[in-house]
Amino acid sequence: MTVEKNNTINNEKLEEQNNNVELTEEDTAEAVFAEDQNIVEENGVPEPDQIQLLQEKNNELEEKIAEFENRYLRLQADFDNSRRRSRIEAEANEKYRAQKLIIDILPVVDNFERALIMEVENEQAKSLKQGLEMVYRSLVDALLKEGLQSIEAVGKEFDPHLHQAVMQGNDENIGSNIIVEEFQKGYLLKDKVIRPSMVKVNQ
Repeated sequence: MTVEKNNTINNEKLEEQNNNVELTEEDTAEAVFAEDQNIVEENGVPEPDQIQLLQEKNNELEEKIAEFENRYLRLQADFDNSRRRSRIEAEANEKYRAQKLIIDILPVVDNFERALIMEVENEQAKSLKQGLEMVYRSLVDALLKEGLQSIEAVGKEFDPHLHQAVMQGNDENIGSNIIVEEFQKGYLLKDKVIRPSMVKVNQ
């Protein structure tokens, strides 16, 4: 057998193998297509109307989710605000817990101060006055520890937030709107006015 004949035989065999490979690839592609076709036939392809309906339902669900998220955020904000208000109220209650008691005690303090400005001569009265001064100082110290402080008045400019004008003066030697006399002492409890000063203000 000649070399040329051998080459021809070999070429034919190679061509046959190539044809077999091509057929195998084609068969595989056809098989895959057939499988996909079966899946499509089993599950069905949505019609345009069905696609539109699904899209509408999807949009509706997205709107509901957004609505629930907004509602959740509002509820969270309301909860945070409520908790903040409760904390502020609790702090205020703690800060001014003695306010009612102090307001009730202030008239007693006023009476002590009126008694202590009186002049006494005999030793018995002086001894009594010293006792009153000790009680007064103890009472005032206790009130100071709770945050009570007196409001400055005489010589100060009238402040409607701190003072209550009950009389007016007309002294040319004193500036306008200056307090010239105090009739009842005013008090702050920490930063809150619990009793304004009753004063006379120069016009």
